[in-house]
Amino acid sequence: MSYLYSFWKFSRPHTIIGTTLSVFAIYFLVLATSYQPITASILEQILGGLIACLSGNIYIVGLNQLYDVEIDQVNKPDLPLANGELSLQQGQWIVGIAGGLAILLAGSLGQELLTTVAVSLLIGTAYSCPPIRLKRFPLLAAICIFTVRGLVVNIGLFLYFSKTLGAKEGLSPSLWALTLFILVFTIAIAIFKDVPDLEGDKKYQIQTFTLLLGKSNIFTISLWIITFCYLGMIAAGFLVLHSINTPYLVGYHLLLLGCLWWKSQRVNLAIKSDITQFYQFIWKLFFLEYILFPLGSFIPIN
Repeated sequence: MSYLYSFWKFSRPHTIIGTTLSVFAIYFLVLATSYQPITASILEQILGGLIACLSGNIYIVGLNQLYDVEIDQVNKPDLPLANGELSLQQGQWIVGIAGGLAILLAGSLGQELLTTVAVSLLIGTAYSCPPIRLKRFPLLAAICIFTVRGLVVNIGLFLYFSKTLGAKEGLSPSLWALTLFILVFTIAIAIFKDVPDLEGDKKYQIQTFTLLLGKSNIFTISLWIITFCYLGMIAAGFLVLHSINTPYLVGYHLLLLGCLWWKSQRVNLAIKSDITQFYQFIWKLFFLEYILFPLGSFIPIN
């Protein structure tokens, strides 16, 4: 049980939850236009796609930890490699098995899923591994994160599930709206994630937007980026998303926007735990979008 808990921490649970929700959200967006019943074959495609994506997720976050042990000992001392719960060799085995499983399983399920997983793993490798190690450069690091989360995963999974369900419609307006929302929202996550890690990044000379611009400026920029996401989705609800219940779409985005600003007023940037809790809150908003948005496709439109 202790090893399983260490493995769970190694997999970075918030990213596992985000990946899981993204797989099901895209599936339900496609389902809303195809109305195909769930058969054993389709269930196999869904679960296979989920396992392949989760394996790729573990590879990416695990690889980052393998090359960041000393930094994590300062920034995230509870991580299993940083505190010695897992050895470096154990971490290497987990990453190797996860990456291999992701490629093999995706390859067996079709070109669309294989391309999605392979491109994600390639970007994740370039992000963490020397000599490229794109995470050294703030702009390139952010581009890596929002490219995978915002573009590659959403569009790749949409094409994969469209083929699985036999959907003839191309990339739908609802898919583009969700993709653009996640793309921009992930920019806020990408630049804010280093705010709690200021001490370790500074010590090991990892350039981040937080070091360049300061905690207060990054906090404000992230807040307004997310606000722009919600306002943009509200506008899209009135203008282009005719297949989704407008009062529902507008209502829950206004509610979450209000929660965001209410929460932001209670953050003390001098207290690391406050910053970490707000970062976790941003991830919860990210999760909620993947849950709430697809539901709008199934609510009757008056």
